[in-house]
Amino acid sequence: MPFTTTSRKRSMLTIYLIGFITFVFILQQFLPMEEYGDFIPAEAFERPWTFVTSIFLHADIEHIFFNMFALFIFGTFLETKIDAKDYILIFLISGIFGNVAYLFIASDPTIPGLGASGAIYGIMGCLAVLAPTAIVYFLSVPMPMFLAAIIWAVTEFAGIFVPSDIGHAAHFAGLIIGVIYGFYIKRYQKELKVSQYFQRLTF
Repeated sequence: MPFTTTSRKRSMLTIYLIGFITFVFILQQFLPMEEYGDFIPAEAFERPWTFVTSIFLHADIEHIFFNMFALFIFGTFLETKIDAKDYILIFLISGIFGNVAYLFIASDPTIPGLGASGAIYGIMGCLAVLAPTAIVYFLSVPMPMFLAAIIWAVTEFAGIFVPSDIGHAAHFAGLIIGVIYGFYIKRYQKELKVSQYFQRLTF
């Protein structure tokens, strides 16, 4: 589901992030990283670092492939809209709150959760605010980003109430955090433009 809008600035942060997560996945094949890094709701407060570490772990090759594909598509585009600090903050905060949502929603608190999906949904939510009319293909149907985000939000929220091995609560929470952060950035960018406009008038 690639965007039809083209990026004007070369994106590298997303590439580095994908490289790091892929490297971690390779290490998982040789080291018991899930044992120490995955997020288990029943042990969340005994192992608080897992709110973060689980974001960078993945269950299998299919899991990481689709996550990294989505991160590349949406992440490289978001990089053209915001600075590196905000990009990293959106990724981490969305991923963490995704785990918080799983903590409260998990039907079985002993089942571990891992993956960057919540963080990636945060990136998607932020883009829905900053580039609402960018066209994305959803199930081969072209639609504006804001509409796709609404559909994602509805389906992920509904999925919370259907037993499965998919982290719908983490996806939904990540998306909401991304939308909130997107509005924060949009307001800041608007205020900055107004300030720069008046500075030009002064001189």
